[in-house]
Amino acid sequence: MAPDRPSSSQSDAEMKITLGLLNAVHDNSALSQRSMAKELGIALGLANSYLKRCIKKGLIKANQAPANRYAYYLTPKGFAEKGQLTVRYLTMSFDFFRHARTHCADTFDFCVARDWNRVGLVGTSDLGEIAILCAREHPIDFAGFIDPDCEAPTFSGLPVYASAADMGAVDVYVIVDLSAPQAAFDSLNKSVPSERILAPQLLNVSRQGRPGGLS
Repeated sequence: MAPDRPSSSQSDAEMKITLGLLNAVHDNSALSQRSMAKELGIALGLANSYLKRCIKKGLIKANQAPANRYAYYLTPKGFAEKGQLTVRYLTMSFDFFRHARTHCADTFDFCVARDWNRVGLVGTSDLGEIAILCAREHPIDFAGFIDPDCEAPTFSGLPVYASAADMGAVDVYVIVDLSAPQAAFDSLNKSVPSERILAPQLLNVSRQGRPGGLS
């Protein structure tokens, strides 16, 4: 059986993290992994994983510095990759926003039709910010974001909680995690019925073998 291919949203999220990491190293070679993670808004372990991947691909070189630390530098291959990813990111940004806005609106239409007005967002991401913009056209009240890896207390003006239990009662949860939407759904589904978890269609989240957030 052939291995599953990553979805376009996963590939885009990976591209964004890689580009952010290359930009961070280019701007400051003395940046620690913890600072990189904070700057990119991702977990330390994820930053470490992407950094190792970039080093293995020859995009970044690590040199040991005093006090058991490392300095990171972009290689010529890394500079070229950064340029290519920047062009790709700029060309895809408008299309992503257009599709995300449409799919978020469809999700909130589905919620309003069922009187699900109190919404919890799962995952801090650009998609979450787009969802908030779309909700202005709907009678939606956001309880906040659920993201155990986010170190900031708020995101896009809303509180961030480590779990659904910390957030409190909501009518429905909407997945907006771009890095691992299926994992976010599966994790939440351990404590929340699947019919109370939605996802914009572009995330291709599968529930009981059926793709699509509204199925």
